Amino acid sequence: MANAAQIMAAFRDVAETKSLSDEEMADLVKDGIMAGLARIYGPTVQAEVEIDEDTGEFEIVVLRRVVEEVEDPACEISLEEARWDDPTFEVGDVMEIPVDFSQFGRNAVMAVKQRIVQRVRENERDRIRHEFAGEVGELLSGEVQQIERGKIVVLLNRSRDADAIIPWKEQNPRERFRQGDPIRAVLKKVEETPRGPRLILSRADPAFVAALFKLEVPEIHQGIVEIKEIAREVGGRTKIAVYSRDESIDPVGACVGLKGSRVQAVVSELSGERIDIVPWHPDPEVFARRALAPARVAKVVSDPQRQVITAIVDEDQLSLAIGRNGQNVRLASQLIGWQIDLYGSREWLERGADMSIFGGASDEEYETADFPLSELDLDEATLAALSAAGYDTFLQIIDLERRDFLAIPGIGEAEADRLLQLIDELTVVEGDVADTAGAEEALPAAEANEVAADADPEAHDASESEVGVGGGEEAVSEDERG
Repeated sequence: MANAAQIMAAFRDVAETKSLSDEEMADLVKDGIMAGLARIYGPTVQAEVEIDEDTGEFEIVVLRRVVEEVEDPACEISLEEARWDDPTFEVGDVMEIPVDFSQFGRNAVMAVKQRIVQRVRENERDRIRHEFAGEVGELLSGEVQQIERGKIVVLLNRSRDADAIIPWKEQNPRERFRQGDPIRAVLKKVEETPRGPRLILSRADPAFVAALFKLEVPEIHQGIVEIKEIAREVGGRTKIAVYSRDESIDPVGACVGLKGSRVQAVVSELSGERIDIVPWHPDPEVFARRALAPARVAKVVSDPQRQVITAIVDEDQLSLAIGRNGQNVRLASQLIGWQIDLYGSREWLERGADMSIFGGASDEEYETADFPLSELDLDEATLAALSAAGYDTFLQIIDLERRDFLAIPGIGEAEADRLLQLIDELTVVEGDVADTAGAEEALPAAEANEVAADADPEAHDASESEVGVGGGEEAVSEDERG
């Protein structure tokens, strides 16, 4: 039988493989030996185990209390039997019985082994549980160990003993993996099973896209750029809203990278899934305009109580705003967290002729949407003259006639004619709208004002990357024609 030094050497190998400290290893040995003693003497046995860390030798002493009548042989010994070794023993004394490991029989050795294996597994499970409990949402890498019944079993690089799987519902249906392929996924949750903690990974969760951007974009990792919202349809398209804490850093440009290098790396990992990156905005109406990119939105009206956004687009933008099978508007709605009702300009005019599509708002409510005169195409001298006369907003001059303008110092005939022309362009009688070709000319004054104030920069066509970035001048996007 192996001596104590050889046994301790074997234990040290186990400790090194399982990344156990010397203290943990010593506890394992003591616990294992106690399990062996329990198999020999009984479950209530009491003993002391001392381990010499230098030589690897260990000393085992079983403690048995001297009694008149033995009730528990595992920890008691009769006075008569104790006095066979030493006549001086009295009732209540504790007899120390040295035990050599060579005295352990087959059953005792098996008990030691089973206890140590059990403790090692428990320690490993606790380590995995504590290590990954705070890692939910983080990106993990490894290789495909096997594929069984649709789920992918992953051998993680960080912890080879961790039980990690990607269930079928957490996979991208466009992707196929084979045994041995490298794979990355985001940790979705740590699930408790009878065999210990199981790591549930995902490549379909929106958090996977967020984790990839965090890996590729240093500004996100540093906390300068923040991912505010994200909406995804696996294998099809993802919309992501980003915000910069530093005004000097463009959040969309940071995520796109030089010549699209950063977003291309994410798209490649997602097997070509399209990505729209839009700048986040706290105003739902502005955010809705950007979320519907690459389509250009002519008008939006919000209903905060119902959390509904009504968006009107020109007819040539309607299919782009809807997207293939309604994907674009559906993802935009998920991104902003509000319902989006989308209308083409023709349908909007038809509905607006006999009913309001803005939650029952009246014409008087539209007129309350005023805007500064500085937003009109007027020269500085005209604006200064109007301001000196007390006219600073559009609604203040909307009812003035030509003679009223000519009475203002600094306003000549040309300026008066220009002002009247602008008022005519921005004011339309409802009855004249029916035969108007373009929705933009048919907007009532207040609506046209809001279009002028809120209009987003045009979205530009994407390159061959099929990556769409909307809502900014540096935006890249692919026209999706339905």
